[in-house]
Amino acid sequence: MRYPQPGGPDERRHRFEELYAANCGPILGYVLRRTDNPDDAADVIAETFLTAWRRLDAVPAGDEARLWLYGVARRVLANYRRGERRRAVLADRLRAELAAGYRPPPHTGELAEFAAAFRSLAEADREVLALVGWEGLDRGQAAAVLGCSPNAVRIRLHRARRRLVDACDRHQANPPGEPVSVTKGESA
Repeated sequence: MRYPQPGGPDERRHRFEELYAANCGPILGYVLRRTDNPDDAADVIAETFLTAWRRLDAVPAGDEARLWLYGVARRVLANYRRGERRRAVLADRLRAELAAGYRPPPHTGELAEFAAAFRSLAEADREVLALVGWEGLDRGQAAAVLGCSPNAVRIRLHRARRRLVDACDRHQANPPGEPVSVTKGESA
């Protein structure tokens, strides 16, 4: 029979479980009132209790533990907000750079018909065709991106190409009246 050693892994796990059970509710409420959605709150709670696990020897005993956890949650929230602000600034800057620097050329004739046919395909068909055609990936590389086998990519690619030919035939019967712009990932 094994007995937990003082300060051993079993005692440490037991102490953390007690800390979590006694404080999860209040800390969760604290975090939920300070975040915009439950997913963000879950991330902050996870990071808070991960910090508690890593620094378990620094967590005070008794009621002081909750106060310590509030402080950790407060700092995790501050880090989270700083990260959100950095991501928002970066996203705004990238959006502005892309808007200013990229204008897809208008296409007419056969290219416009092809673009319309491509956009009419299902997302999965467009993705496999784009990975192979635009990105220049071979079937094995596309399989790694899509999370499937190279044989599955071969089958998907064959079917997508067949659907693209059918869509091109349909769009030639009803050609668009005005030039269209084509962007990667644009849907019809």
